[in-house]
Amino acid sequence: MVVEERVAGAGTDVLIRKVDSHLAALRAGLHGPELELAERLAACLRELVRQTAQSSAADRGQVRAAVHFFVLRRESRGRLLSVRSLAAAQRVVNKVVVQLDRPDLLVETRRDLLV
Repeated sequence: MVVEERVAGAGTDVLIRKVDSHLAALRAGLHGPELELAERLAACLRELVRQTAQSSAADRGQVRAAVHFFVLRRESRGRLLSVRSLAAAQRVVNKVVVQLDRPDLLVETRRDLLV
């Protein structure tokens, strides 16, 4: 039983480190509303990872897939991640949030900042 808890904790730590590492890289290349969206996505993903650490394998798999989608690097005109890619990550994260019945974690688009 203790082994299972350590394994879940280790998997949780790895996913959170991936999110944090990617966000640190994004901070070097993004500013303003794009960076704010990336930070909100990262915060949501961290919370999902923590909340599903002891959930079913299916739930953990959905969260893991969302984390991997977020951290997947795409080059775009000298910037690490394009706004469009962040919007795609936002859609994936929000889909997982809805499927896990956590509407409180939805990452809304701040249109007033994107204008």
